[in-house]
Amino acid sequence: MSDAPKIAQTAPYAVDVEAGKSYFWCSCGQSANQPFCDGSHKGSDFTPMKYTAEKDGKAFFCGCKATANAPLCDGSHSKL
Repeated sequence: MSDAPKIAQTAPYAVDVEAGKSYFWCSCGQSANQPFCDGSHKGSDFTPMKYTAEKDGKAFFCGCKATANAPLCDGSHSKL
């Protein structure tokens, strides 16, 4: 695996989240369970990022792995 994450998709993942529940966002882009970690980062410098939902509703997780607002989308995919 290289130093740069794999672009999983060039759009955010809209996920229904539950208040107080933790989610582990894939930062490497290799997970088959996007946008969440499945352990594919093992052996690399990547680690999943924990996100705890503050309220019930939709969260837009970054799919391109270039966001400055990890783990949420900041629109960086539009510049790729």
